Amino acid sequence: MYLRLVAIALAVLFAAACIPETTSAPPPSSRGTAVAAVPVSGVVPAGRWRAVLIAGDNNSPAFDNGVQSMRDKLVAHGVRDIAVYSSAASKAPAVLASVANVATAVRAGGGDACFVFITSHGEERGFFLRPDRRLFDPGSLDRVLNAGCGSLPTVVVVSACHSGTFLTPDMRKPNRVILTAAATDRTSFGCGAGDQYTYYDQCLLQQFDGAATWRDLAVATRSCVENLERRMGVPTASLPQTFVGAQVQDLRLPSP
Repeated sequence: MYLRLVAIALAVLFAAACIPETTSAPPPSSRGTAVAAVPVSGVVPAGRWRAVLIAGDNNSPAFDNGVQSMRDKLVAHGVRDIAVYSSAASKAPAVLASVANVATAVRAGGGDACFVFITSHGEERGFFLRPDRRLFDPGSLDRVLNAGCGSLPTVVVVSACHSGTFLTPDMRKPNRVILTAAATDRTSFGCGAGDQYTYYDQCLLQQFDGAATWRDLAVATRSCVENLERRMGVPTASLPQTFVGAQVQDLRLPSP
């Protein structure tokens, strides 16, 4: 009986953590020409931000909920150029979050600043896209960001287990802000069938309106996640990670 109870407890914990059920080969390399550099300032008008929002899996409602709520948040802050991608074909007008569609969306270009928000399962090789049952790895994300955002101020949020793996040397460019829900060797939480949001997405959305800069938002979100994990009795903290490039130390969130 004891062994059975332990097995059940471990199964519940695994279901709550954002780990993909299956994985396969990483996506193919993408190519493109970097966007010409522009001066980086602390303020980019809300109407000049371009956002790509990606829910990579549909086995929990938390991912699509996070993307839709982030879309609503950006609209309220004056952002108009927003592309939404879902792994559920029924989530029209969202486009299917396949490897090819996600790569094309990020490469598309436009605007004076980029925001890419990804919420899904993940592992140390990348985040999971269920339509292809494949992982999108850090090298591929770096290449499509180079093609679509170039030297523009660029903010990337990867909300998944082991998402600290996206803080590679190539990803750490001076024009980028990168927020991840967990360290490379840690899981994140809140991906169960009954969860409205992942823990990280919940905190990111809660802290969004009160933050002035992306650095402020990263700090507030991490503190919120730490408090939430303590309250929920999480045995091993997720340890959200942040990188802020030298050119975007004071980059502000879009504001209406």
